[in-house]
Amino acid sequence: MSRIIRIGTRDSQLAMWQAKTVQSQLEQIGHKSVLVPVKSTGDIVLDKPLYELGITGIFTKTLDIAMLNGNIDIAVHSLKDVPTVLPKGIVQAAVLKRGNINDTLVFKKNEEFLSQRDAVIATGSLRRRAQWLNRYPTHTVVGLRGNVNSRLEKLESNDWNAAIFAAAGLGRLGIKPENAINLHWMIPAPAQGAVMVAALEEDEEVKAICAEINHRETEICTGIEREFLNRLEGGCTAPIGAICYINKEEEINFKGILLSKDGTRKIEVTKVVELGKHDKLAEFCADYVIGKGGKTLIDQLQRSDKTTNIYSTKTLTDDQQLLFHNDVVTKSNDAIKISLNRIPKTIVKSEIENVIITSKNAVEALLTNFSAIELQFKNIYCVGRRTKRMIEKRIGKVTHMEANAKKLADYLVDYIEGTEVTYFCSDLRLDDLPNILTENNIKVNEVEAYQTKYDGEKLENSVDGILFYSPSTVDAFLKVNKANGIAFCIGETTANTAKKHFEDVRIAKIPTVESVIELVNEFYAVDS
Repeated sequence: MSRIIRIGTRDSQLAMWQAKTVQSQLEQIGHKSVLVPVKSTGDIVLDKPLYELGITGIFTKTLDIAMLNGNIDIAVHSLKDVPTVLPKGIVQAAVLKRGNINDTLVFKKNEEFLSQRDAVIATGSLRRRAQWLNRYPTHTVVGLRGNVNSRLEKLESNDWNAAIFAAAGLGRLGIKPENAINLHWMIPAPAQGAVMVAALEEDEEVKAICAEINHRETEICTGIEREFLNRLEGGCTAPIGAICYINKEEEINFKGILLSKDGTRKIEVTKVVELGKHDKLAEFCADYVIGKGGKTLIDQLQRSDKTTNIYSTKTLTDDQQLLFHNDVVTKSNDAIKISLNRIPKTIVKSEIENVIITSKNAVEALLTNFSAIELQFKNIYCVGRRTKRMIEKRIGKVTHMEANAKKLADYLVDYIEGTEVTYFCSDLRLDDLPNILTENNIKVNEVEAYQTKYDGEKLENSVDGILFYSPSTVDAFLKVNKANGIAFCIGETTANTAKKHFEDVRIAKIPTVESVIELVNEFYAVDS
């Protein structure tokens, strides 16, 4: 029986188009496949930290992890979104024939503003912004985020003259407006318009199959562009453009550009070489740009002052900081401080039939007071996957878990053994769980396992968004700050508290810090 290839993809409209295109090409050469939309990394745990595996891509991380864990066989990406250095164990297996490489200007009324001193152009791309300001230095460029459809809607609803999009994205979705023109003078992002297929380095069968749909010319050209980017970028988010094509005389034509963010400085390079003699083309062009002042320009960009635009009400680890989009500058601090209480031994002197634990802090409090063997709990009910994992690793088997306290209370009303529970909680807790249980004649013995202290940090400047992980973090933040920006919330309970104060509240797909970070990245994403 022939192998059915599992095609991993993001679940956005554009990503699905790309995955279906790969699927169609595989079917044309006789290979069966199935689409596997991957929404989140969930609780997938790798043997090593992400940075040790080289997993750094904002748009590719989820699929990289899914592939390394054996959940998918190949992953489909916009090649311009793929880091120039792939994770360990993953290789580029194919590049499809390239689509439209151009950037497109979508204007609202007419093109007269192009000759006027004042105009407002929207884009979320540093590269597009810099090239536009280099050509039209008196114009104003404003930020634009979201998927293609939402950005078109924002253009209509705001007092802007135009917005810049990738022509490939508009064309693939079949939504290119009539009032749009290609910006042939604007140098696109390296590998713009190309779709890439990634596979496991060790999967020889899949690599051989993917090689059948590889477009060699596109592979060569995008490879040169991405090498140029790699040699210049050095981790910097500098505005860099590159385009390469092969003409009828079998010559490779390359053009690259590096700009300052405000467009006042520009370094360009062009080079033509014979096909087959292009091995050093990217290196030559990158060295030329560096020699013309590019190194100084990149150093200045790396040292430029950055303003915090995302604030986390929980201190983030180094690994978590690495997961953010390049445009995100984060600051984090624990808005909640925890003090573990002393719990009387009489509480656990005999077996407790039903125990409720809603946080990892309660687990820490129990294990600070007692050894695991002293905790004789017949049924443990908890909130959250990570709390469950911690309980089962350090105390014992969890009978049932729910995503939030209210759902757990509803479950217990129907399925609890007996009519009494012991609830290890904080001095600050929501009333949902004890109220629901009490109303249904289930006795709740509350044990204050730890105390919660508000310690929110006052922000000097407004930010785009705040990351919240519990109702308490919302309350702590608002004690010293106003409710401005987007509230990115770990779960529904936290979001319900945030909705009382914030106009824009977004909820993570699963209750993990990493999933909240994915929400932020979606906000800063600019689709192809």
